[in-house]
Amino acid sequence: MRSHLESLEDAKKGHIVTLVELNDVRKVYPLGKTEVEAVKGVSFCIEQGDFVSIAGPSGSGKSTILNMIGCIDVPTAGTVTIDGRKTGGLKDRDITRLRHEVIGFIFQSFNLIPVLDVYENIEFPLLLGKQKPDKKATREWIDYLIAEVGLSQWRKHKPNELSGGQRQRVAIARALVTKPKIVLADEPTANLDSKTGEQIIELMKKINREMDTTFIFSTHDQKIVTIADHIIRLMDGNVIENLRKGVNADAMCASAQAQEE
Repeated sequence: MRSHLESLEDAKKGHIVTLVELNDVRKVYPLGKTEVEAVKGVSFCIEQGDFVSIAGPSGSGKSTILNMIGCIDVPTAGTVTIDGRKTGGLKDRDITRLRHEVIGFIFQSFNLIPVLDVYENIEFPLLLGKQKPDKKATREWIDYLIAEVGLSQWRKHKPNELSGGQRQRVAIARALVTKPKIVLADEPTANLDSKTGEQIIELMKKINREMDTTFIFSTHDQKIVTIADHIIRLMDGNVIENLRKGVNADAMCASAQAQEE
């Protein structure tokens, strides 16, 4: 897998760096004696630094696609490629490593650990890695993230002492602590009031711009769709629109594939 720094260098040189590629992906779920086809032959690419909105009504396949990109679910047919690796043939330990090194997750229910304070919740993913982190570097990095999400004065507070917006800020910092190339966010503003939701969106866009972290949202929130530079619209398990900064993203994906070949 290419490092985040190598990807950043390619981006600076103007090279297209494809981080996510779905090729003719289908997902079928059994439902009693019948089957439900949640995703129907979906294909698209997502590039380094994209701020992506996967939008569509309930039941359109948004969360299913996000789960397959996050290696939480596997396609029934087709291929999902993350950071140059096809996920279908990977062993469990390789999937775990890919998730830990490349992907960060932001959940709409926050999923913070109640007995840990802000600092400890953010630090937690680093403790799951095989390599023992450098204490000084880790402390400086977490301090930086806490300041970046505006929680310096709440660093010793437990989740039940925080507002919904503050908890989501902790979840964002936790998703970034392993320095992932990709952050997946499933309806990250769903449990927030509109003002707090706008602040969270602005914060994630700032991080996207400054760190070149690729954000991929599954969302109903029109504000996220408006601010996104890559919009993938779904309907009944099909892609009905794929635009990246006003350009047909399917054509850009084909161009990137030609570069790699």
